Amino acid sequence: MTAIAAFLAIRGEKPQPHDVRRELRVIFLRFAILVPVIVALTAWFWPETFLSLPLQKPRFWLLIMVLYPVLSVWPQEVLYRAFLFARYRPLFRSDKGIITASALAFGFAHVIFLNWIAIAMTAIGGLLFARDYARHRSLRLTCLEHSLYGCLIFTVGLGRFFYTGAAWHY
Repeated sequence: MTAIAAFLAIRGEKPQPHDVRRELRVIFLRFAILVPVIVALTAWFWPETFLSLPLQKPRFWLLIMVLYPVLSVWPQEVLYRAFLFARYRPLFRSDKGIITASALAFGFAHVIFLNWIAIAMTAIGGLLFARDYARHRSLRLTCLEHSLYGCLIFTVGLGRFFYTGAAWHY
């Protein structure tokens, strides 16, 4: 509900003019570079859960791949990028300030998972997404990028750090 209210509050905001093809190339190139790093680190540090979700519960994994972008990514991007930038941009002197605030707020929102991995990963992801959002102001592009990384995280076995049931197991 909060995301819907925030979305309605900023619906008059216009994206910055940008070259969509260029932005998509940047998103997919960065993703192609980071995928092997994320996959390798996950396989190294957590081999017992590597690819466990798609291998052990393929239907549930597929459901997450479909619903995660709509039910999780979109509301988060509305709140931590679009609304935060529209509402609080005047408080900052530069893009660096609002980008940092967005990343820190996004990371802090994940303290509910009670593990430093979720907080660190979301702060880093938030920095990446906020930096790009500051450049193009496109909620669609930011949601696409966030969805790519989120789906990857659930696929490789890091999703256990990102749901509330996991909080009580660490």
